[in-house]
Amino acid sequence: MGLLHTLLPTKHAPRWIVLGIDLAVSTIALFGAALLRFEFFIPQNEWEIWLNFLPLFIFGRFGAFVLFQTSAGIIRHTGISDARRILLANSTATLFFALANGFNAQRIDGLYLIPFSILGIEWLMTNGAMVSSRLLVKWLYLQDRKNPGIQSRVVIFGAGEAGIIAKQAIDRELGENRMRIVAFVDDAKTKIGKKLDGIDILSALEANRLFAKGQVDRLILSVQTLSKERRQELVDMALRHGVRPLDVPPVNRWINGELSVRQIRELRIEDLLGRDAIQLNQQDAFASMSEKRIVITGAAGSIGSELVRQVLIHKPQAVLAIDQAETPMHDLHLELKKLGILDRVQLQIGDVRDREQMIQTLEDFQPDMVFHAAAYKHVPLMEAQPWQAFETNVMGTLNTLSAAQLAGCERFVLVSTDKAVNPTSVMGATKRLAEKVVRFQASQQSTLCVITRFGNVLGSNGSVIPLFRQQIESGGPITVTDSEVTRYFMTIPEAVSLVMEAGAMGTGDDLFVFDMGESIRILDLAHKMIALAGLEVGRDIEVELTGLRPGEKLHEELLSTRESLLETHHPKILRAQTQANMVETDMAQLHVLLTQRGDHKATLNLLSTLLPEYQPNGTQANFTGQEIGSKTF
Repeated sequence: MGLLHTLLPTKHAPRWIVLGIDLAVSTIALFGAALLRFEFFIPQNEWEIWLNFLPLFIFGRFGAFVLFQTSAGIIRHTGISDARRILLANSTATLFFALANGFNAQRIDGLYLIPFSILGIEWLMTNGAMVSSRLLVKWLYLQDRKNPGIQSRVVIFGAGEAGIIAKQAIDRELGENRMRIVAFVDDAKTKIGKKLDGIDILSALEANRLFAKGQVDRLILSVQTLSKERRQELVDMALRHGVRPLDVPPVNRWINGELSVRQIRELRIEDLLGRDAIQLNQQDAFASMSEKRIVITGAAGSIGSELVRQVLIHKPQAVLAIDQAETPMHDLHLELKKLGILDRVQLQIGDVRDREQMIQTLEDFQPDMVFHAAAYKHVPLMEAQPWQAFETNVMGTLNTLSAAQLAGCERFVLVSTDKAVNPTSVMGATKRLAEKVVRFQASQQSTLCVITRFGNVLGSNGSVIPLFRQQIESGGPITVTDSEVTRYFMTIPEAVSLVMEAGAMGTGDDLFVFDMGESIRILDLAHKMIALAGLEVGRDIEVELTGLRPGEKLHEELLSTRESLLETHHPKILRAQTQANMVETDMAQLHVLLTQRGDHKATLNLLSTLLPEYQPNGTQANFTGQEIGSKTF
């Protein structure tokens, strides 16, 4: 291949050279068509006709090639779109010649400019020559790029259109120097045993044997409609034998309708957790937010920023996004500006702990709906800062709700957490108390109040998955609190969609619980993330058990023993039936504690008094009285 590498140019040919070659090819094709038409002996009079027609022919072909940009594609990466442009250009030009032929015969001198048979033969020869020449150049470059010494052996799951497109992308961009397709795998019995593009189609059982022999390095999952369960089975099968799984993105994310090898990415743990995506009917959410004025607190956090994105889809009249964290708000500002939707959102640095500011802000904005996502959420930090957790999570919620009620807001939605159920942590207890405050306030005013409660969201700020990923990248160890600890998981967009739908369907004083699927053992999660990174526990990276931290549970719950569930119109959204048992004297105690700024002991006493279900499971951290920067969902 050394000679081939020397002969092939390293730079892309200029368009004018490609255009000139195409014109030459089509002219030769016209001459060849005439030879075939007259059995390789062109009479003198026909030769003169050919020469007279040639200027019109070159003009027509040149115009069609420029119009359809046949020289725009990079020859070594020729694909279906390039062949389509060639076919359209040649067909358009041939149609032009045929019309000119008929016009000349009918309106001018009664003679055809060129025999129709020559036009037809030339059309076939030109298309064939232009496409085949490009494919030849592409094949030569692919041969030049082969280097069997460093190949990755690849199996593609899905012997359908997506599978063949993935193979073509690999062939087009990599050749066989980095990836060589050794087999397709499919569940369809009608395909097994056949070949696709010269490659054998195997069953999953046969592929497993191939994996076991160490003859495969990568598994590409190309099927777009693969269920979570089947995807999990295939990934587990691959990981057992040290085969790295890759994923083909959805068609709507392909670049200009074509798949690029750069888009075939390593499978991430987020792709495997949970269950098939919850399908929501967004009509209720759309009706509740269309042309409405929406406020979102904690707008720079994981849930808050996704709320901003999804709310904007529902065409509100105006959106006010509030957060006290300047840098994350600046990041949100840049994102919205890049998307071209910054003018539809007001961004405000604001603090839900400042009651007067919240009242003035919401009075000026006059919201129809408020999504309250601002909160401190990290359990260990809040164990050391009970008063700050109370001030933000409880009083911040009360301030926002009171401001919304004073502004005449129609609907208020609190984003809560599963840690509020039978709380063992300060964070969970303050979120549970916030729920009770909202329910008490709902009974005093006309604003409809809705509480949404769910577990961990994948990839949220400070959550376990980004932590594990960072630990793997730094070489470990991965730290897991307990071998039996489990958690519920849900994607951020899915959680926000459920929040919006629950907010729209609530009729007042409602507490909605989301079906989070099966809980996941965190140790299994760590092992799977290590395997997905191509590493092995004990050899490449260690897993350390550190013990539960103060306030942490072994297993999270979505419902307390004092609550029962009622069905709603959506099977994944359930209504918790619970009593609102706060009274005016309880509310008065909140305001008394607010005057005892920084008193952690008084905060813990109040939480224990107002929440009989609050059972701290560890020794409280030493109280420093120092404020820690706010963290939002």
